[in-house]
Amino acid sequence: MAIYKYHARDKKGGLVTGTVEALTEARAADIIEEHGLLPVDFVETSGASIWESITVRFSRISPKDMVIFFRQLSTLVNAQVRIVGALRILIRQVNSRKFKDLIESVAAEVEAGKSLSDALSMYPSLFPELYSSLIRAGEASGTLDKSLVYLADQIEKDYDLRSKIRGALMYPAFIIAMLFIVGTLMMIFVIPGMTSVLEEAGANLPLATKIIIATSHFFQSYWYAVFGSLIAAAVGIRYFLRTPSGRYTIDGLLIHMPVFGPFLQKIYLYRFAHHLSNLLAGGISIVKALNLIADIIGNWVYRDIFLEAASEVQTGRSLRDVLEAYPEIPPLVYQMVEVGEQTGDLHGILAKLSNFYDKEVDNAIANLTTLIEPVIMVILGLAVGIMVAGILLPIYNLASSF
Repeated sequence: MAIYKYHARDKKGGLVTGTVEALTEARAADIIEEHGLLPVDFVETSGASIWESITVRFSRISPKDMVIFFRQLSTLVNAQVRIVGALRILIRQVNSRKFKDLIESVAAEVEAGKSLSDALSMYPSLFPELYSSLIRAGEASGTLDKSLVYLADQIEKDYDLRSKIRGALMYPAFIIAMLFIVGTLMMIFVIPGMTSVLEEAGANLPLATKIIIATSHFFQSYWYAVFGSLIAAAVGIRYFLRTPSGRYTIDGLLIHMPVFGPFLQKIYLYRFAHHLSNLLAGGISIVKALNLIADIIGNWVYRDIFLEAASEVQTGRSLRDVLEAYPEIPPLVYQMVEVGEQTGDLHGILAKLSNFYDKEVDNAIANLTTLIEPVIMVILGLAVGIMVAGILLPIYNLASSF
């Protein structure tokens, strides 16, 4: 997100100055126009503005806080409590200082005449445009409480999914980290001592031992270059990931990886079907819905697919025909979309498709957890086998020669 300082004209022609947070200048212009202003010029600010500082502070609000907020707000709205009053009630119930500040800011905007959706749209890093659009649809249809419950359910489900994936990867990450630490310590402290003994004895060293000794010498002589290269690589990868081409490249590699690729594809297809179904049911046009989904899908390959789909559908092509052209979209998806388009019940068909992928993701996580353990055992076995062969074999040969 960038922070843009802008000058704009209000409906009376008066000059208005302010700041807005957006991915691009074009998106910043859209946000300003949505608030009834005519943009005049933009300047991307550098350094930490007051607005940016507030956004950074708010960015650490936990998903759990968000879920509770939307659920409680839904209950109050359903009880016919005015939005401003409901927000004031929730301020007193929130423990997090950061979240209190956020709700107070939203309440102040609503009290000044903005709708809840417009107030939330001022914080796009916390409330994606998808959220604002769903709330706006709920405001227009009189089903705001249902929209808020849906958002709470979605945030909770995304959080649970991330927690499951994190839990499945925690064990292998720990094992690999420990393996790296132990191997590094052996290369620095154990192997040099063993090398001097073997060289003094004139032992005939097997290939595995020679490789280990050469690696140890390299670490000892160029440890600063090794760690410097690792740091430079980490910084370079981080910078690369911040560029559109970098994100697209990495995301493309991830979804085409063995084992993990199909699993990630199921997650993105679930999000597509689930969100599109609910957006269409809320009365949002399919073109706008596809653009909204592209912003929150979480993968730049699928992002480009859905942006292109939105553009093509706007020209009159069917969604089914557009999706069929992409290998990342399996036949099941575009065939189900075709059924929905032919029957006029696209959101209903997509709801069934999202339920299918929801179960597929749960099964994939269970299978992934089961698969990881034997893979880690094989890696450990190979690492230990190489170290044992490289260290014990020359010692055994040396002892046998006496």
